[in-house]
Amino acid sequence: MDHNKMYSVKEVYYTIQGEGYHTGRPAVFIRFSGCNLWSGLEKDRDKAVCNFCDTNFVGTNGPGGGKFMSADKLAIHARQFWPKESHMNPFVVCTGGEPLLQMDDGFVTAFHQKGFEIAIETNGTILPPKGIDWICVSPKMGSTLLLKNGDELKLVFPQPDGDPMQFEHLEFEHFSLQPMDGPHQVKNTEKTVTYCHKHPHWRVSLQTHKFLGIP
Repeated sequence: MDHNKMYSVKEVYYTIQGEGYHTGRPAVFIRFSGCNLWSGLEKDRDKAVCNFCDTNFVGTNGPGGGKFMSADKLAIHARQFWPKESHMNPFVVCTGGEPLLQMDDGFVTAFHQKGFEIAIETNGTILPPKGIDWICVSPKMGSTLLLKNGDELKLVFPQPDGDPMQFEHLEFEHFSLQPMDGPHQVKNTEKTVTYCHKHPHWRVSLQTHKFLGIP
């Protein structure tokens, strides 16, 4: 098991999970650098597989970010963000970019040893290491979905060719539709609410952190 792999992280911060099943839950967020569906550069957005991404995952210069020479060092770093007076086990959300480009068995072992419950938010194009506690897959149309089971499937809606019904047979416990942000956000929210109203297999996920003004 490789405990000495280097991890490139854009930022690490403590916040409240703003979307999906765990909305409202305090969490340490680790945003990994890099993605396999977009370079992260605006000049490449139009030809990217995922051209609606709303996060900055380029480089390692964000708050709490950097290059970490081992999973243990990254786990120790992340643990410092959790309130010291808390008696709850720390909860970490691994996101990006695409976190599974870097997460491995050593990462899972190191974070579990520090008491973390580990969640990921992934585009589902890469299979994860074993032992992750909560897997949220957010499919992107135009990519190949390899990860077809987990805890939560959260689909940004609407996407071209992104009929939610094509995912309903997959092995997930929870299914969420999240309105696509951007210039049509109000209209997309109306479409999402209408779809979930007609198809109760799905629940509405809102990006509450954006209107709460938290990271």
